[in-house]
Amino acid sequence: MSATTQGCEVFVIGGGPAGSTIAALLAQRGRDVVLCDKDRHPRFHIGESLLPQNMELFERLGVSEEVERIGLVKRGAEFISPEHEERRTYDFREAFDKRWPYSYQVRRSQFDHVLLENAQRKGAKVHQGARVRAAEFSPSGPTTLDVEHDDGARSQWRTHFLVDASGRDTFLANLLGLKRRNRKHNSAAIYGHFTDAQRLPGAAEGNISIFWFAHGWFWFIPLKDGTTSVGAVCWSYYTKTRKVDPTQFLLDTIALCPDLASRLATAQLTGPATATGNYSYECTRMAGDRYLLVGDAWAFIDPVFSSGVYLAMNSATLGADVVDQVLRDANAAPRLNARFERDVKRGLRTFSWLIYRMTSPIIRQLFINPRNTLRVQDAVTSLLAGEVFERSGPVRPRLWLFRGIYYAHCLAALRTALRAWRNRKRAIQAAT
Repeated sequence: MSATTQGCEVFVIGGGPAGSTIAALLAQRGRDVVLCDKDRHPRFHIGESLLPQNMELFERLGVSEEVERIGLVKRGAEFISPEHEERRTYDFREAFDKRWPYSYQVRRSQFDHVLLENAQRKGAKVHQGARVRAAEFSPSGPTTLDVEHDDGARSQWRTHFLVDASGRDTFLANLLGLKRRNRKHNSAAIYGHFTDAQRLPGAAEGNISIFWFAHGWFWFIPLKDGTTSVGAVCWSYYTKTRKVDPTQFLLDTIALCPDLASRLATAQLTGPATATGNYSYECTRMAGDRYLLVGDAWAFIDPVFSSGVYLAMNSATLGADVVDQVLRDANAAPRLNARFERDVKRGLRTFSWLIYRMTSPIIRQLFINPRNTLRVQDAVTSLLAGEVFERSGPVRPRLWLFRGIYYAHCLAALRTALRAWRNRKRAIQAAT
């Protein structure tokens, strides 16, 4: 069947949080936006926990009430370590930004559908079941894209600006050779959904719980419909030992974490567990001549702080400004692209420093027994709430102070720190 050829100002690949956000914001500004998603929504996706800093973006998009209807209120994050009798909850009310003392746990199928429909309401032309198969860049003219639809039809688009929000498919990164394995981190995940899991009592019911165990950490995310998302993020050396199906492997892994196992003693899986490969990658650049990479299409590290959706939506929000201004003045592109990369990387690097050290016993000690000297603990709470993009203000200097405290503890317990560093290095090398 021959392909029809159509044109648009902005073409967005992917209808997840990043793609729907940038499509909605640009269409709202009057831009001619086309969004193609390979799936049909609602569709399953993992990553159900949102951050308080998401709330401002929901207001900007005009979807706050819709997200509230599908979400379970999340007021904080609980951390449980097998080496400590205490468990610690970081309450978002203690963050520096007092505007958003909570967020939500959501079914991503519902949440992503809300954002996609919002983009369509704002004026974006949304095509579901439409996979971009090829892209051809022109030195001076529009970029040409070939799209295959799930009904067998094919279409061709010419666009003045291309936004890659294809998530872990990393369409442009693969096409342009930009994708690189993250040499500082390597992890894989296995997860499933349970009924009748034991939740925290009262107002804390919707809090996320993070359980450390010997080979990584678990998430425990309660959802509004009564199910609970449970997953293990492990060093790849451990997942390579799997000799059983993913469901049994998840259950066997849960048994290695007694605190979590007790919360799931009477729980039942709603379906087979899912295993995924290495989470960690990044791209050498996220902007070029009339294209941007946003969200997971550029980088993903680890979901320990539930940062994925927020980082995706925030990069899309910043990216919308870049696209709009470049379409007005192409000569401004180098400056705008450089600022965009700098701003997005600032937030990711703030999360990454802590993510790379989350398996360290010294970090566990600091998290479980924090000291709020000079409000350092409040700054860590702010990080957990998503306050990582400010250029100035109270959070960033205190996070640097937290780093100093960590390094001081490493010097005081040098043997423990070196052992943890060697173990982490071996785990990363074992995955290569």
